[in-house]
Amino acid sequence: MVNLLSLSDLSLDEIDGILNRAQQILDMKERGWFAPKQTLVANLFFEPSTRTRFSFETAEKRLGFHVLNFSSQASSTQKGESLYDTVRTMQAIGAQAVVVRHRREGYYRELMRGIGIPVLNAGDGAGDHPTQALLDLLTLRQEFLLFKGLTVAIIGDLRYSRVARSDANVLSRLGCRVLLSGPEAWKNDSLPGDYVTVDEAVRAADAVIMLRIQHERHEQAMKMTKEAYHCRYGLTRERAAVMHPGSIIMHPGPINRGVELDGDLVESGRSRYFKQIGNGVAVRMASLEWALRIKKEAEENDRVAEKW
Repeated sequence: MVNLLSLSDLSLDEIDGILNRAQQILDMKERGWFAPKQTLVANLFFEPSTRTRFSFETAEKRLGFHVLNFSSQASSTQKGESLYDTVRTMQAIGAQAVVVRHRREGYYRELMRGIGIPVLNAGDGAGDHPTQALLDLLTLRQEFLLFKGLTVAIIGDLRYSRVARSDANVLSRLGCRVLLSGPEAWKNDSLPGDYVTVDEAVRAADAVIMLRIQHERHEQAMKMTKEAYHCRYGLTRERAAVMHPGSIIMHPGPINRGVELDGDLVESGRSRYFKQIGNGVAVRMASLEWALRIKKEAEENDRVAEKW
């Protein structure tokens, strides 16, 4: 069974294939979206989400799929139903794939036995966010064409950010130099990359990825004010002014203006924030197509094997 849980599970060829398909989808946009045979997909979001949830829903509808949007507050999980039983129920009523966001890191491990449809991870706690990493890769490839030799800075809450983990790992695999920076208390030694100061990272980077503070995952409240954080670790106008020509600013969202970066920078000429959001729809269309295609190929191979 094929799932999209972490980019570490995909070969570089598979990653490249999804990116190529996403770009092809974007190129086709002006000529109209195609709608293949309808498929039923369930979106199960156990954490708040705007960009990822609606991006997946938009992707599914543009592919002509029927969409089941799950609300944890109005579901049997409130009665004690397990995640496994919820997903198994979606499969039983005809869903051909599920998109899941869950607060528990590695939630999908309990789904690997008994679930016969693709699971696409829309974020698992502080674990992974594969489709965010894919849309970040697509944005970088559109800008720079090649990954090898790029310097990418990831700045902010490295300890609790699933985006930091997914991005740092795949960028390193692709030959990028990854620079890491943020508060000492939020370091993450499991990430590949070199720790530098915020100013060093900004000066050296071709792309600066700013991270939101994951307040909901912190055991204690942040000890500094938002203004102090912005001054010490944020992308201020002054820091942005020393970025080298052609470098860009990225952010997985949601943005807290005046905290991770100055509000004026969000729609500046360097910013690719809204482009990332647009790329997310194409990436999620391509990811859904990929997962369902691999599933179909596996089923066809099984039928052939049974005949023999």
